[in-house]
Amino acid sequence: MANFAVPTAAQSQAWPVIASGGHVLLCAPTGSGKTLAAFLWSIDRAFSSGSTGTTRVLYVSPLRALAVDVDKNLRAPLRGIALAAERLGAGGTAPTVGVRTGDTSAEERRRLRRRPPDILITTPESLYLMLTSAARETLAGVETVIVDEIHAVAATKRGAHLAVSLERLEQICERPPQRIGLSATQRPLEAVAHFLGGNDLDASGAVAGPRPVQVVDVGVTKALDVEVVVPVENMGDLSAVDAGPGAAPSRSIWPAIHPRLLELIESHRSTLVFVNARRLAERLAARLNELAASPSDSPDGEAGGEGGAPGELVTAHHGSLSREQRLLIEDRLKAGELRGLVATSSLELGIDMGAVDLVVQVESPGSVAAGLQRIGRAGHQVGAPSVGRLFPKHRGDLLECAVVVERMYAGEIEHTRVLKNPLDVLAQQIVAACALDEWQVETLAALMRRSAAFGSLSDELFESVLDLLDGRYPSEEFSELRPRIVWDRTGGVVRGRSGAQRLAVTNPGTIPDRGLFGVFLPDGRRVGELDEEMVYESRVGETFILGASTWRIEEITFDRVVVTPAPGQPAKMPFWSGDRPGRPVELGRAIGAFVRELRA
Repeated sequence: MANFAVPTAAQSQAWPVIASGGHVLLCAPTGSGKTLAAFLWSIDRAFSSGSTGTTRVLYVSPLRALAVDVDKNLRAPLRGIALAAERLGAGGTAPTVGVRTGDTSAEERRRLRRRPPDILITTPESLYLMLTSAARETLAGVETVIVDEIHAVAATKRGAHLAVSLERLEQICERPPQRIGLSATQRPLEAVAHFLGGNDLDASGAVAGPRPVQVVDVGVTKALDVEVVVPVENMGDLSAVDAGPGAAPSRSIWPAIHPRLLELIESHRSTLVFVNARRLAERLAARLNELAASPSDSPDGEAGGEGGAPGELVTAHHGSLSREQRLLIEDRLKAGELRGLVATSSLELGIDMGAVDLVVQVESPGSVAAGLQRIGRAGHQVGAPSVGRLFPKHRGDLLECAVVVERMYAGEIEHTRVLKNPLDVLAQQIVAACALDEWQVETLAALMRRSAAFGSLSDELFESVLDLLDGRYPSEEFSELRPRIVWDRTGGVVRGRSGAQRLAVTNPGTIPDRGLFGVFLPDGRRVGELDEEMVYESRVGETFILGASTWRIEEITFDRVVVTPAPGQPAKMPFWSGDRPGRPVELGRAIGAFVRELRA
C-alpha cells in the first residue's frame, strides 16, 4: 500500500480465483500487473509457511532475457514484503529466488541443486533438462507453475514439448501443482486454456475431456495511439527521394525513412524501434548513429559507428548478441545512456524496459498479435496508452500495415491452434522419460495423452514411435540408426538403453541448431554469434559490426571467432540466414478482402 493505493483490475479479479487453488488462465493487456498478480499469492503462501527445502513456485518463461528480467523485478517486491511484515510483526521468512536457464553456469546449477530456491525462474528447455537429470528431486515440492507469455509457445512444437514436460513434472510432484497461464494476446481463450491444463483421462486411459481451467479475462483493452507513416509522396515512384547533398537520385525509400526515425527518437525520451531481421537491426542502428553524429554524412554505406562511444544515440538488440551484451544494452537504455534500441523479436515479449515513450515498427510486424505485443512495450504502466508508429517499406507492405493496424484497434488477434501429435517431440520426450525410469507402456501413453498436444494420440501411432526408438525400422536403409530404448513387448515395459540420458540432455527442445559461430573476446567473454556463411567469407584482420559496435577478427577456429574492439573503424555488416515467419491465415484473408474492397 505504500507504493500502490489499490490493486489493478487484473490483480483484483485474479487473486480470488488463484486462491481457490484451481488452474487459471489470466488474460490482461501489457502493463496491467498480471505477472505480479500470479506471483503475489504464491509469495504470500511461501512467506507465511517458511522454506521447505524444495522449490515451491516454478516460473517458466519462453525467453531467457525475460526470465532474467523477472528475477530482477521480483527481488524488490520481496524486500518490500519482508519489510512490511517486519513492521507489522507478522514474522515469516522471505522466499529465495533462483534462475536456471541456458546462460546459468555449471557452478550455479550445482548450487541450485544443493540449495533449491523457493521460487525458480526457468525456460521450457531448462525445465526439460532438470526433469531428465537428478535435479528433478528439487522439483518434487512444486505447488505452483506460472507459464508466462503462453501465447508465444501454445501453437508451436516448443509448446507441445513444454506441455509434455508439465505432465512429467506433475508425475514426480507430491500433488498436482496449480497451473497459472499469463498472456496479453491470445484467442480463443478456450483453446489456450486447454493447452495450459491438458486433459483428464478416464479409467481406461482414454481422454475424458479438458482439465478444468478458470479463465480470467480482465476485459480491459490497452489504449492505443498507432499511426502508419508514409515518408514519401508516392511509394510507386521513389526517384524524387532526396538521397542527400551531392548524391545521385535514390531508388530507395530508406533516405526518407532515416531522417523521420531520427526525428522521432530525438523527440522522445526512450524509443524502441522494431525490425524483422537482425541484419536490418545492425544496419539501421549504425545509420541512425551516423546521422545523429553528422547529419551531412554521405548516404547509406557499410560504415560502422563507434561502438559504445559517448553520445551514441541507439544500438542494436537481437538474439545473436550474448546475454551479457543484451543486459548491458538494456541497462544503458533504462539508465538514460541510450535514447533507443533497434530490436528484433528479442524485446517483443514482456520484458520491463522501463518508461518507453514510443515504439516504432519498420515494416509490417507480420501479425496482429506481434503488433500488439511490440506496440504494448510503450506505456508499459497501468492505464498508460501505447504509442506506436509503423513505417512500411513498399506498397505491398503499406497494405499489410493498414490491415494490421485496423485489426489491432478491433482486437482481432489471430486464433491459436494447438499442434496435434508432433511425433518428433513425442520421440524426444519418450527417450528422456525412459532415460531415468522404467515405464509400463500404458502409463507412458497416458502421460503423453494428458498433454493437449497428444490428446488424440492413437495406440497405433504411439506404438510406431516405440518401434522406431526400439530399432524396428521399416527398411534396411535405416539399419545404421541406433536404438534408444528397450521395449519388452511381453512384459509391456519400456526403459532407456545405455547413453539415453546423455543423448536426451545434449539434444533438448525443438529450437534448431543453426550452426552459428560464437564470437568471443581473447579472455573468453562471449560477445554474440555469427552465421556460418559469413564466417566462411571473412578473414583475420577484417572488421564487422555486432551490437552497433565494431570488432576486429583476430582468429577463426572450427567453432568460434575471436575478436577485439575496433571502435571508429570502417566495418562490414553481419548477416544471418533464416526463413521469416509465414503470414497467419486470418491476416492473409483480411488483406485479400481489403484489396478487393479498394478495387471495387
